[in-house]
Amino acid sequence: MADRALVERSAGDLLEAFARGETTPVELLEACLERIELINPAINALTALDAERARAEAVEATRRWQSGTPKGPLDGLPIGVKDLQDTKGLLTTHGSPRARGNIPDKDLPMVARLRQAGAIVLAKTNVPELGAGGNSKNPVWGATGNPFDPNLIAGGSSGGSAAALATDLLPLCTGSDTGGSLRLPAALCGIVGYRPSVDVIAHPTRPLGWSGISVLGPMARTMDDLLLMLSVCQSYSPDDPLSAPADPDRFVQLPQIDLQDLRVGVSEDFGGAPVASAIRETFRARVDVLRPQVKECRPVDLDLGDMDRTFDILRAESFVSAFGEAIRQSPDDFGPHIAANVALGLSMSLADRAWAHLEQTRILRKFNALMRDFDIILLPTSPVSPFPWTQSHAMEIDGHTMDIYYRWLALTYRGSLAGGPAITLPSGLDPHGMPFGLQMLGALGQDERLLASAKAIETLFARSPATARPRPDLTKLRASTVDLRSIVTHPPVMGNATQPDLLSMKTAV
Repeated sequence: MADRALVERSAGDLLEAFARGETTPVELLEACLERIELINPAINALTALDAERARAEAVEATRRWQSGTPKGPLDGLPIGVKDLQDTKGLLTTHGSPRARGNIPDKDLPMVARLRQAGAIVLAKTNVPELGAGGNSKNPVWGATGNPFDPNLIAGGSSGGSAAALATDLLPLCTGSDTGGSLRLPAALCGIVGYRPSVDVIAHPTRPLGWSGISVLGPMARTMDDLLLMLSVCQSYSPDDPLSAPADPDRFVQLPQIDLQDLRVGVSEDFGGAPVASAIRETFRARVDVLRPQVKECRPVDLDLGDMDRTFDILRAESFVSAFGEAIRQSPDDFGPHIAANVALGLSMSLADRAWAHLEQTRILRKFNALMRDFDIILLPTSPVSPFPWTQSHAMEIDGHTMDIYYRWLALTYRGSLAGGPAITLPSGLDPHGMPFGLQMLGALGQDERLLASAKAIETLFARSPATARPRPDLTKLRASTVDLRSIVTHPPVMGNATQPDLLSMKTAV
């Protein structure tokens, strides 16, 4: 159980207090470290920690603030970086036995941008093995428990980031999203997760440079926090052919959105995906709150094509390119989810790949046609409430058996196929007392409008405890009844020990 005095002293307002000049970078960092020591053992959200370097950087940041010369808008802010993303000098394991001693010699470009703006990389955040799946557990660090009940999942693959934000261990965290890896954990932990259009955040180290199925994105507790981080992350690189030059201040001043002018489409199931009845009821209740405030709010048919088969092929393509050769050489180094994705990809033909790219194009064009009549489309983010973390994935939903471990993520991965922006907003609790996330889709390239709409809806929902962002009661936090680290079979190798065999393996995102 967390100490009430610590919770009340620093819960929820770390970033706001810093912005008001009421705390220095050194004080902010020490508050984060104190909370990490007290709370992280119960949820296991953070993996490698770089406290010594962070303290030195916080001292320098404090001096810059006191002299009126901050490095950038994030100067002195401690952040968490998803353990799939390289951090120079800090253990980056991907949750994989093959990388449990991997210390990169350079940052992922997005991480480098955050450092250049003054952010202090304090910790890595937990993931599923190699980012595969919606449950953040792996044989190197163990599982991440939900902050509202550590016996349940935090989601994935950015589960560690979401859990760390929900408990205020860190003000900001990075994420990435292929089939919902930002949005799902944000929904299950009660924070904000944003999947940008593919052109917004340059990813020049993406293995498949012409595939936009995977993107990088920010995670935060509120829209204001997220926009602050996004203003730094957004970028262009000629080595990422899908990124595009843009006004560097495009997210600093969003367009003003009047809810009374908003045209809202509503779908409970994204074209027929299974959704639990309790989630449908909660979603309808949120729509009922919004409906009187907007210009138009009506159902929309999102049966855009064979979205599941299309995603299967595109995802398998990326997994074969990233892990195919390594799994052929050392199959015992990989868990069953990675093996299943690679096997699926190897069973497919060039004709399958051609069909998938044609079908994705058809899906995009159908979605574009729909968005002529709507500004945003609302859906649930997760089809179920969080379940025990000891269970790999949702096996059955509303009487439908899931045929592969990620099928339960259809509400999010179907949206990835259109290539446009998507965001999850926290919106109260579901009937099981767990966070409920409202997913919003926008038109391709219309990120500013989607974000402005999300900000307006966040403001509306904040007026009522039933729809406002929920916060876990950390004074009642208890460790999972099954030790979150009990599944560790290949613990991290600490120290300077970059593993040579990592060179034959890349990341799928």
